[in-house]
Amino acid sequence: MKLVTAIIKPFKLDDVREALAELGVHGLTVTEVRGFGRQKGQTEIYRGAEYTINFIAKIKVETVVPDERVPDIIHAITEAARTGRIGDGKIMVANVEQMVRIRTGETGEGAL
Repeated sequence: MKLVTAIIKPFKLDDVREALAELGVHGLTVTEVRGFGRQKGQTEIYRGAEYTINFIAKIKVETVVPDERVPDIIHAITEAARTGRIGDGKIMVANVEQMVRIRTGETGEGAL
């Protein structure tokens, strides 16, 4: 199993959720996060004063999927989240050693 984590622009969340639902992904964890990459923040003007926002608001989407589903999941997220502009985000994939469904005690892929 793999943990697929995507950092995306907030307004792309519904598009990503719908794309993953079409692939049969049944569970997502979504977290509001702040950070920066190549964007290095942005400059805003408020009441005539210019100030820099060092951390940009993003959304972190996480899901655990079977190994063979990873390429399709990555493709779906990439297509749904892409705007073609800087700051579109990143996708990371990590191994999941064990998973347990607390309610039933199921383990492994049965817990998905």
